[in-house]
Amino acid sequence: MAETKTILRALAGETLPVPPIWMMRQAGRYLPEYRATRAKAGDFLSLCYTPELAAEVTLQPIRRYGFDAAILFADILLLPQALGAELWFVTGEGPRLSTLTTEAEFEALKPAAAVHETLNPVYETVRILSRELPAETTLIGFAGAPWTVATYMVAGRGTPDQGPAHKLKDENPALFDRLIARLEEGTVEYLSRQVEAGAEVVKVFDSWAGSLQGDDFERYALEPCRRITAALKERHPGLPVIGFPRGAGARYEGFAQATGIDCVALDDGVTPEWAAEHVQRDGCVQGNLASSHMVTGGEALVEETRRILRAFSGGPHIFNLGHGITPDADPANVQLMIDTVRGG
Repeated sequence: MAETKTILRALAGETLPVPPIWMMRQAGRYLPEYRATRAKAGDFLSLCYTPELAAEVTLQPIRRYGFDAAILFADILLLPQALGAELWFVTGEGPRLSTLTTEAEFEALKPAAAVHETLNPVYETVRILSRELPAETTLIGFAGAPWTVATYMVAGRGTPDQGPAHKLKDENPALFDRLIARLEEGTVEYLSRQVEAGAEVVKVFDSWAGSLQGDDFERYALEPCRRITAALKERHPGLPVIGFPRGAGARYEGFAQATGIDCVALDDGVTPEWAAEHVQRDGCVQGNLASSHMVTGGEALVEETRRILRAFSGGPHIFNLGHGITPDADPANVQLMIDTVRGG
């Protein structure tokens, strides 16, 4: 089936008359069936670590919409938990982690090879999905990028400006570099095991790459992505890798060539016309409809979707949002987007 899966064809550089489509956070709170399964699980982490339920919520948007890809339901903070950080979720506020700001706290982390003990349920979810997904649907595994995961580990939570991580990297670069290196190693282990379990593509989410300025972008966003990609491709020749340095702006240009990834996922902070000229010339791009259209819908959604399709029609393209779908989105607007992409 591999040669007929549209996502894999686009990632291999093929320009398709109708781009394949999937959506970041497509399994999530905007769907009533997700909310019902989440309630059954009891809490978010139980949902992530119960393979049958995690597989169910991954499959729900495939059943409802027929997306061309399913992305594993998990969370980027499972990896730091597997490395020994404490992780919990506060209802209505999001994740909380034990903080890492000292050498002693770093030394308490587990080695990268030890993450599998905690993450084995995630691999079982991948195995279930590999069996149960429709034959034409590509299975995407994922992890957070080291910089983004580090911002949560240092601060213990999400922050508006990633200030605590910036402070640590500036004041104690040796410690921060050790943390990045441990996260790189853990990410390779985690994604490699996902591939062994059945993931056909992996995506690296660097949600806070945009806060890195100057040389820091190359050091903490570009170079870790390059090293992770090289290690994965050495272990799994031919594995397609999608990178998402969100907020990169003009630095999206050349990112694929510099890192070796097969596709650059774009946020909606760059226009599709600019990205077609400066990014798509190096290969596949993914994106980049503003997720707000999933809330507001209407003719503006249709027009912007068609604009993106036109802009990227000359090269390999995977249609997606520029960020994850939000809980207040209308499921009917998702269908409208899909119908527009597919010519309905």
